[in-house]
Amino acid sequence: MNQALQIGPLSLPYPVLLTLIAIALGGFVAHRLARAADVEVEPTLTYMLLVGLVAARLAYVLRWHDQYFDLPLSILNIRDGGWEPAAGVVAAMLFGLQRARRQAGLRKPVLAAAFATGAVLLLGGIATFLVASSAVRLPPLPLSSLDGRSVSLADFAGKPTVVNLWATWCPPCRREMPALQQAQAANPDVNFVFVNQGEESQTITAFLDRQGLALRNVLVDPQNSVGAALGHGGLPTTLFFDTNGRLADTRIGELSQATLAQRLARIRATPPPTR
Repeated sequence: MNQALQIGPLSLPYPVLLTLIAIALGGFVAHRLARAADVEVEPTLTYMLLVGLVAARLAYVLRWHDQYFDLPLSILNIRDGGWEPAAGVVAAMLFGLQRARRQAGLRKPVLAAAFATGAVLLLGGIATFLVASSAVRLPPLPLSSLDGRSVSLADFAGKPTVVNLWATWCPPCRREMPALQQAQAANPDVNFVFVNQGEESQTITAFLDRQGLALRNVLVDPQNSVGAALGHGGLPTTLFFDTNGRLADTRIGELSQATLAQRLARIRATPPPTR
């Protein structure tokens, strides 16, 4: 099942779409109640949003501080998707309640906004998790290596496996390649598979040589069959399969060392099948 809303070349992950809907609903409810109470709620909502975003990012950075502190400027690269939503919601709610203490008319709009936003995020997160945890497995699609050998993704089952869908023309794909190469070298217990989408082996080899990248398990998929089979048209997309070959997590967009480490920990936590 597709895990993102595809609008032409734009791929909007459902968790991001869910967050936008939750924020919009919370703002709508707060404005309705504030209008009835004849109070101005817009500045408080704006500050709540900013406080929530900063808190969610800082909480994530602190949790994965080893990866971020090696490259301090990467803390500012919010494109990596590193957030702790629960920390953001709690911080925004506490800030809003503090503001409401000074203006009693704000109490009901602020509480309603926090409840509506949190409820949508919680229920939507549960639904997204259940959908993402469905029986999606490594597809037995016939691909080829750069030297022309026939390879199937299903052959990698039995170990945690990271499947990166990428292309040489994709800027975020190129930016995340050093982190993926480093992770492949540092984690021999995990399969890293780089499935190029829509290009020929000569183009791929020339790109890897120019960039000085020494990647193992680079596969050629000129017909974009893997992206189509797994429901992902946007690049880069990285899929994380557990030891049993089941899809455990997906990252649509650029990865950093921290967001990669988070997902590697998750697929390692799945016990192997009993024999």
